[in-house]
Amino acid sequence: MSTVSSATSFARTTLRPPAPLTDFTRLKWADTFTRELPGDPELPEAPYSVLERQSSDDKESVLVPEALLRASRQVRGALWSWAVPESHEVPRLAGVSSSGARLLGLDSHAFWRDATTAAEAWSGNLRLPGSNSWAANYGGHQFGVWAGQLGDGRAMSLGEVLHNSQRWEIQLKGAGRTPYARFADGYAVRRSSIREYLAAEHLHALGIPTARSLALVFTDRVVEREQPERGAVLSRLAPSWVRFGSFELPASRGDLELTRQLADYVVRHHFAEFADADSVYMRLLERVCNLTARMVARWQAAGFCHGVMNTDNMSILGLTIDYGPFAFLDAYDPAFICNHSDPAGRYAFDEQPRVALWNLMRLAAPLAALVDGAAEPGPKTVRMITDGLNQFGPEFRREYLQVMRRRFGLFADHRDDDLEAVIQPYLDLLQEAKADYIFAMRTLCSVPETLGNHDKLTALAARLAERSLNVACRDTSEWQHRMCNYLESVYAPRLQAQSIAPAELATRMKQVNPTFVLRNWVAQDVIERAERGDVAWIDKVLDLLTTHAFDDHAPSGMEDAEKYAGPVPEWGE
Repeated sequence: MSTVSSATSFARTTLRPPAPLTDFTRLKWADTFTRELPGDPELPEAPYSVLERQSSDDKESVLVPEALLRASRQVRGALWSWAVPESHEVPRLAGVSSSGARLLGLDSHAFWRDATTAAEAWSGNLRLPGSNSWAANYGGHQFGVWAGQLGDGRAMSLGEVLHNSQRWEIQLKGAGRTPYARFADGYAVRRSSIREYLAAEHLHALGIPTARSLALVFTDRVVEREQPERGAVLSRLAPSWVRFGSFELPASRGDLELTRQLADYVVRHHFAEFADADSVYMRLLERVCNLTARMVARWQAAGFCHGVMNTDNMSILGLTIDYGPFAFLDAYDPAFICNHSDPAGRYAFDEQPRVALWNLMRLAAPLAALVDGAAEPGPKTVRMITDGLNQFGPEFRREYLQVMRRRFGLFADHRDDDLEAVIQPYLDLLQEAKADYIFAMRTLCSVPETLGNHDKLTALAARLAERSLNVACRDTSEWQHRMCNYLESVYAPRLQAQSIAPAELATRMKQVNPTFVLRNWVAQDVIERAERGDVAWIDKVLDLLTTHAFDDHAPSGMEDAEKYAGPVPEWGE
């Protein structure tokens, strides 16, 4: 019996007309998710397949109830539902990531040569040839509470593309409602779309595992938020968009067979090296623990706060996904909270490793059920789960220490107490002063060429004080004296012990300590410029944050972006 009322059962669904074959729409689809995993029983056939075989002259709509595609409903026994993007008014191309395009074998310049068609195609107004889009079904724990079915409420996967032996699943975010939209409208606004478009590519440039961005399209749709905003559609890429919550939902419904099918699929396509191993599901847990530990370690080293680490926002591949209220640290404050909806600080900066492990425990439950075939695991499985989860802490510490050693210039002389003796004391001083973390890490790059010069080290300590929020540390010499003593007595001797030429050491440190970072106020400046009509600034800043993030200065022609390396303006604090 259909869950959709009989009053809507005769409705038709309007489909999107085909996009012309161009240099940016000609893709070789290699879909596996919808071919190998169970789909929505209410929508057994792709709408475009229905269109191809229907006998009527109507080539724009199909006899598929639109309510099945748009109305919120519970979908059981399935990991996805077919989806059709809605039509968007006056789409305009706002940005194209050249590196994102190359992942698919595309040339970003081709988008701009026919920007009108590109905007129509990558907003979802036109159907990419051969594409059959879908929305994924998953659940999740949100702020520690089980939320039941969630799913892709405003994201639709267009398909999977294989290029250079790498699989990329292409999504449109903000393309319209799906059966998983719940009470939301299915749309995205320009403000959040600009932030995610820039952030994904920026984190990749910083060496942090992440989903990627392809294209950003603005629309004239009025989207109701706290105040009316204009719409946008973001196309984004990942090898897979499977999440922890993808396993949690079927397991919560007692559907172990569906859970097993998903786990086997993930192993088959992403971890084939242990597909035939004993205890394959525990091997999967171990691998996800390690990947997640490395991702979060790199967040902590970069000063990145995700802000909404619900289990439905955690990638099974250890990628940063679903950029919402994220932020990079300005003042170094381990208790920093970037999400205004998180007053208790569950997802505060220094809580991220703990929350990641908690989320992994939620993932462990459905995987354990696959081993024992029951909701409650036996003693042997409990031991295997514990062993798998216990890998998180050591792997996190190993990765964090490895990254921070490079940032501190400890390339050749590694000691067991590096974290406690060299790295943490510097961070403690930054925390006390509420010093600018990004600036403070870049400032370390100046130390190698000031070795042995007390006056220059004193000047560096004074510069750090100038970029701090603690007035007592900024306006008195006591903190500056302690910082100078650390640089001179603790840090400098460790650099000198490596026998690396100062100029070479400084150069290597600059390659891992960025000058330009997507701070909240930088993103807001880009948003406001775009609102004033300077849309081209978005891709210029994208280039700054990727190609030039580690340069000393902004590139020629972008002198106005030099301020992004400067102090946080009062309005941005």
